[in-house]
Amino acid sequence: MFENLSERLERSLKILKGEGRITEVNVAETLKDVRKALLDADVNYKVAKTFTDTVKNKAIGQNVLTSIHPSQLMVKIVHDELTTLMGGETAEISYEGHPAVILMSGLQGSGKTTFSSKLANYLKKKRNRKPLLVACDVYRPAAIDQLKVLGEQIEVDVYSEPENKNPVQIAQNAIKEAKQKGHNIVIIDTAGRLAVDEAMMQEIAAIKDAIEPNEILFVVDSMTGQDAVNTAKEFNDRLDFTGVVLTKLDGDTRGGAALSIRSVVNKPIKFIGTGEKMEAIDLFHPNRMADRILGMGDVVSLVERAQEQFDEEEAKKLQRKLARNQFDFNDFLSQIEQIKKMGNIKDLMAMIPGVGKAVKDLDIDDDAFKSVEAIIHSMTPKERANPDIINVSRRERIARGSGTTLQEVNRLMKQFDQIRKTMKTVAGGKMGKMMQGMPRFR
Repeated sequence: MFENLSERLERSLKILKGEGRITEVNVAETLKDVRKALLDADVNYKVAKTFTDTVKNKAIGQNVLTSIHPSQLMVKIVHDELTTLMGGETAEISYEGHPAVILMSGLQGSGKTTFSSKLANYLKKKRNRKPLLVACDVYRPAAIDQLKVLGEQIEVDVYSEPENKNPVQIAQNAIKEAKQKGHNIVIIDTAGRLAVDEAMMQEIAAIKDAIEPNEILFVVDSMTGQDAVNTAKEFNDRLDFTGVVLTKLDGDTRGGAALSIRSVVNKPIKFIGTGEKMEAIDLFHPNRMADRILGMGDVVSLVERAQEQFDEEEAKKLQRKLARNQFDFNDFLSQIEQIKKMGNIKDLMAMIPGVGKAVKDLDIDDDAFKSVEAIIHSMTPKERANPDIINVSRRERIARGSGTTLQEVNRLMKQFDQIRKTMKTVAGGKMGKMMQGMPRFR
């Protein structure tokens, strides 16, 4: 995400010349290019102008320390203003109420139903809540079934009344159900339309009045760019929502919605969707997003994702096996599974400072581990537990069984041996160092 904007901003900020001070003369060309980069990223024109004017006012006349270049100081100023533009502080949702009620709103196709399920999964696993999903989309074919399937996938109850076409009544009944069955948070998935219309607004406003939710989240597809901001304004004028959810930020988006929406509706972005998996949801951190936009990576989020998959007891067992040089293909397969759960591989690599630009044009398949997994699954249990017994004839059989070549099996065996040696040497250190030994898949 934000790849083109990041590249443009980096190039713009390198334009700045002059030493000692940042003046109106030497900053003019830089900010002209910054504004053009923002507009090309589909940022609202007024937002882009206000942003560059603010940066200019803060930058002009600032003394530049001898140890840094003017462009480095400008990067800091732009970073601070990007953070402010996107809200400054991380905004959590409210959990008050018995139960707390979250009303989802947005156009059809924005990802409301999927995000409702992701949010339920997030609240269950990371906030120790007992959510209830409510199917109030009584118009879209299979909307109720979709929510039920997703609810079953994450093991969260779904309340629905398939024969009832009154969403207000369904929402009220669902809250009664939640109280009776001990659910402390209710997430109500509502109907969307292909465009904003009066009937849609009246219906969701009626639901809001009837249940008085703690939170009204507006879900918007970030790939729709400036249209997303305009739609958000119309919804906010009618609903006065409490926060924004940006979905599909893992796609080829120009980023205009993320940078404009806070300024236009004056409501915080609370969550972002970063992929198709149920775990692909993050709290929105303005400062971390500013880091990523300016190509600085996002190590904090990367570490948080790793920690979510980190099992301390399993790590201790693995560390003991490493010390005794007993790391086998079962352990290796387990490590691959943990990495896959962290999210989209290209997105993870982009969180590492300096790597985002390097992988921008690479086609990194999310199934990058597929052939490796196929090879390991083609081994017998004895071979997985005792890699040293895998001779040439066994390798030939494994290659046939996995649909790969002998060369690919040989390459994996060589990489595995290198990993085992590397991991043994770091077994006494932090488990995070294990990642250093991961092979480069081609």
